[in-house]
This record gives sequence, C-alpha cells and structure tokens, in this order.
Amino acid sequence: MAKALCIDDTVLCRSLETAMGHSDVEMRIVQSLAAAREALYDEPQDVVILGCIPPGPAGLECLNEIRRTPGRPEVLLLTDHGDPEFAEIAIRSGAWSYMIKPPVTGDLVKAVLRALDHREERRTRRKPVALKRNGIFGDSEALRRCLDQLAQAAVSDSSVLISGETGTGKELFATAIHENSPRSSGAFVVVDCAAMPEALVESMLFGHEKGAYTSADSRAEGLVTQAHKGTLFLDEVGELPLAIQKSFLRVLEGHTYRPVGGAIERISDFRLVSATNRDLEAMVLNGTFRKDLLFRLRAINIELPPLRNSVDDINELTCNFIGRVCDRMGISRKGFSTDFLEALEKYEWPGNVRELINTIEYAIAAAGDAPALFPRHLPTHIRARLARHSVMEQVRPEEPAPHKQSLDPENFPDIREFRDKAMADLEVMYLGDLMELTQGDIPRACEVSGLSRARLYALLKKYGLSKEREQVS
Repeated sequence: MAKALCIDDTVLCRSLETAMGHSDVEMRIVQSLAAAREALYDEPQDVVILGCIPPGPAGLECLNEIRRTPGRPEVLLLTDHGDPEFAEIAIRSGAWSYMIKPPVTGDLVKAVLRALDHREERRTRRKPVALKRNGIFGDSEALRRCLDQLAQAAVSDSSVLISGETGTGKELFATAIHENSPRSSGAFVVVDCAAMPEALVESMLFGHEKGAYTSADSRAEGLVTQAHKGTLFLDEVGELPLAIQKSFLRVLEGHTYRPVGGAIERISDFRLVSATNRDLEAMVLNGTFRKDLLFRLRAINIELPPLRNSVDDINELTCNFIGRVCDRMGISRKGFSTDFLEALEKYEWPGNVRELINTIEYAIAAAGDAPALFPRHLPTHIRARLARHSVMEQVRPEEPAPHKQSLDPENFPDIREFRDKAMADLEVMYLGDLMELTQGDIPRACEVSGLSRARLYALLKKYGLSKEREQVS
C-alpha cells in the first residue's frame, strides 16, 4: 500500500483523506514540521503534501530535507505565497508540484495519484544495465538528481541541453549520455562552437564541395555528416553565431543539410547534445540567441550543480583524483589529512571540478616524497583565501542591538504579512550591498551570493533595483 504524509491543518488534510476515497493509499496527518520529521524517519513515505512551508531559502531547505529522508518521497507544495520565482526554484529543486491554497480538492487528488503512479512506474520499470558514469564521481543529492536525468536522457533520442558553470563536467555528462544510449556504437562528434572561426562555421558543420570558395581545392565532409548514426555534441552552444543558428535550426527540424557549394540535400541521422555556461534565456531577451532554437535544444535540460553546492562529493572526488594522478605519475598513492579535506570543503571552487583536479595535481607535486597531503601543499591563493575567511569568522564587528519595531495596535498585521515584509526588507538590503560590493558586475555578484543569474535578475527586477554593469562570462 502506498503511503502519503500530509503536513498541514487538520481540515485540509481530512478533506484530502476523504476525497482520496477508496484509493489504495494510507494517509498520515501531522500539523508541524517537527512531527513530520519524526514521521518521515519512523516510516518511509511515497508522497508528502507539504502545506506549511516557510517562504524563501528556509522553504527550499525544508523541501530538500524531506526529499533526503529514507523514502525519498515526491513532495507536493501547498502555499499561501503565490510567488512565481519561488515556484520555479522549487520545481527545479525537485518538488513534484506547486499549488496555491486553498487547492481545488480534485486537482490535489490527481496530483497525489500521478506522483504515486510515477513512483510505481519507476519501481516496476525494467532495470537497465548499470549506468556507465564515464568518470563522474560523487553521490550527493544534487548529483544523483542529475544522474537520474542522465539515465532518462540516455534511453531517449530527444535533444539534450546541459547547462552549468565552467568546470562542472558538462562534456563528461554528454559523453555518458552517448555511451549509455542505443547510439553508443556510432561516433561521438565534438563541436567546440567557441573555437570555430565565424567565416568557416558553416563549412565545418555541413562540409563543402570542391571549388565552393577560393581555398576549397577538394571536397570536405562536415561534422554533421560524421555524426550520422551517432551523437553530435555542440559544446558552448551559446557561442554559435546568430547567422548560423537559423541554418542549424532547419537541420534539426529535418535532419537534412546542404554542403557549402552543394546542390543536393543530404541526410544525417544524429542525436544532438548541447552544453553551455551562459544564460541562453537572457541571450534570447537581448537578441543574441534564437528562441525557437533554444526550444529545440532543450527538450531535456540537465543543470549541473556547482561544486560549492555539492560539497558531499569532494571526499570521493579527491580520492579518485589522487589515485589517477599518482598512477599517471608512476608513484605510490598518497593519503591526505583530515584538515586537508576540511580545507577543500571550505573553499568556494569558482572553477568547480576542473579547478579541484588542478589543485590535486599541484598538491601532489608540492608534496614531493611525502606520503600524505596536508593544507600546506595547497596552492597559495587557496590557502590565502581560507585564511581570510577564517579571520573574518573570528573577528566580527559587534552587531547593534536589533531595533524594536512598534506595530500599530489599530492595524496589527497578519503574521504572514509581517514576515513577508521583513523578508523583503532584508532582501533589498542584501541586494543593494551585493551590487555595491561587486560594482554591478553580474557574474561576480552570482559568484559571491551563490544565486543563479536568472534568480538574481528576477530579484533585481522584483525590487526595482538597477544593475550598473554587466560582463559576459
């Protein structure tokens, strides 16, 4: 029997329980998050209806905590706060659905039953051969979500867009999608869109006939042709020239193309996987990327987490990288001290996994004949950054006593209204300080705050704050 936990006031939960009728679902009702935690660890649940979620970051942490409990349940959010930005972030964070209170009972019942059907389908689905991870290490919740999406993408032939900061492993994921797909026996053709000269992009992609232009002294096969029956990987697709985007959209729609200087349409049966570290939606808004092409590219969208958001993976990554580097250098494998690992976990890793690999290589070289790695073996800029953070944590300016705000007894606010206004005031203050600190540099502001570019834009727009200067990353 499927199990569902409803966390809300008794009236709503009893109404849902009654509406579920004779469905084969055992409903459990609690009225607080504290009671929910006890219930979730006492007995794993399939679905959680969360009706008392706090707004903002605390709400997301609550969502993530529930999804990490033993049953790893699907979570349906019911909220008084009709915040579209929070709804988007919640769904991206793994929520099954987002509904405004009071919900239509029939719609809520349908959402619960669909979530249960989804779980049952996943349980009974034939288990595939073990996923080839292609050097992807880690077991954090964020990475597991991406691996689940990778497995789903592998059995599909839809276009996949892999997004994430530089160094998060986008090409590793693209390769893993190909190697786990029915096309694994075909070619995996990599196209570095950032490295192609604009004048030669069309020729490199589609090929050319002899005499098509001055230096074309022979016929050449394009990368699209080479990917026939395999996978075409467009790395840094955001760098694809606007003039070529329309031509490539046509190729995606019909899988036919014409070489430069050619008169005959050719066919290529390829599967497309793309990757980018840029905000393609923002590029669409400023006219540097086609909206229709973006829709075609991201039939499936996998967003890779930055390393600072998957700290739980650092231990496994470190062990694997040390082994690989030592084997390559032909030396005995080195150990590492507890404080070495702690230092790695405290650092922000702006260069993500790629920077971690380079750091491990540096530390091993710096250690020389020493059998173990210690913080002193880390690059100077990392040790300096960690020292700065350590001092800042220890020497904090005295905070002034909080100002007691007097409330009008004649118009005493509702608790939610009061809390929302206080949260808004704090966010405005934070964003103002953030933009002043970074001098309006959007990529730097994202790095400092941990916000995605889309979320930062949304908050600035929400509070009517200006962004003084933006740099393209």
